[in-house]
Amino acid sequence: MTKSVEFKVIKSDHPATREQREAILEKPVFGAKFTDHQVIIEYSSELGWHSPRVEAYGPIMMDPASAVFHYGQEVFEGIKAYRHANGSIYTFRAEQNAMRMQKSAHRLALPELPTELFLESLRQLVLVDHEWVPDPEGERTLYFRPFEIAMESFLGVRAANFYEFRVIASPVGSYFPSGLKPVQIWISLDSARAGKYGTGEAKTGGNYAASLLAQTEGKANGCSQVLFLDAETHTYLEELGGMNIFLVYKDGHVVTPELDGTILRGITRDSIIQLIRDRGIKVEERQVSLAELRDGYNSGEISEVFACGTAAVITPVGQFKSKNEVIGKENPEPGELTMSIREELLGIQFGRVADRHNWLVKLM
Repeated sequence: MTKSVEFKVIKSDHPATREQREAILEKPVFGAKFTDHQVIIEYSSELGWHSPRVEAYGPIMMDPASAVFHYGQEVFEGIKAYRHANGSIYTFRAEQNAMRMQKSAHRLALPELPTELFLESLRQLVLVDHEWVPDPEGERTLYFRPFEIAMESFLGVRAANFYEFRVIASPVGSYFPSGLKPVQIWISLDSARAGKYGTGEAKTGGNYAASLLAQTEGKANGCSQVLFLDAETHTYLEELGGMNIFLVYKDGHVVTPELDGTILRGITRDSIIQLIRDRGIKVEERQVSLAELRDGYNSGEISEVFACGTAAVITPVGQFKSKNEVIGKENPEPGELTMSIREELLGIQFGRVADRHNWLVKLM
């Protein structure tokens, strides 16, 4: 199947009223309200990908024995739509999301959705629900959640034969509605997010479920995110529960933990590396020990720390805490490079800064 295949469109008979939609878009909350429609594409081992359609958002009718419940065959993505000043709607590096989803699907033994079909699914949903893409004031966007799940009903340890790919969308506001402030990070010393040769590089729900216990522990200690160390030696920084991490050194160079199969290949991470290198700044992708973070941050050799991901874009980091120690100052000012790169990246996404790497994909 290719993008030339037509999507069937079945309009919702109970869409939100204009007043209801405008009230949601005025103060959107991440993942709380959803647009009127969803995309569905089915897969079977006999037919391949088939029956692409846009239909009303609503519950999924599933058998209790559906394989996704019992054997965890599920992958997903996160990507945004941006309304530009002229009213046009774009997304950002969507081909990379499509390819990452293919890699995740391969690791979890799911069928891989072709890139052109992934892109067309976003276009089709926007064509129907374009009024849900908010104006860009306050960094407001429409967040897409594409996901693929095993639908076959059986009990037995094998890959399923039937799947569904879906896309739902939620209008979202700034990750920092009360202003951009450095966050506190909890260092997990008693759990690991992923091990070598596991599923750490895949964007699958099980990895996020594995982070929740540590996240809960961190929240109880006043932290909004959790930092995991490598599972093998418990020495080196990996990533946060849902974000990659960067360290800025006093001499100007930047370091981020290298991708070794246990860290998600963040598309925001990759974009930031490119933008920093465009400025002639050295970026190292290598192992970073907790000891290096501790000594560098406390001594001032590390001058800035920030995290990144689709939802928050770039988040300045303040203190690190664990059950054994506190690293860094409580409320430092966001770093100069942190804020400058954040402004540039958002500028590209919203069409205010030249897209010199051709990262934007027009949806409408």
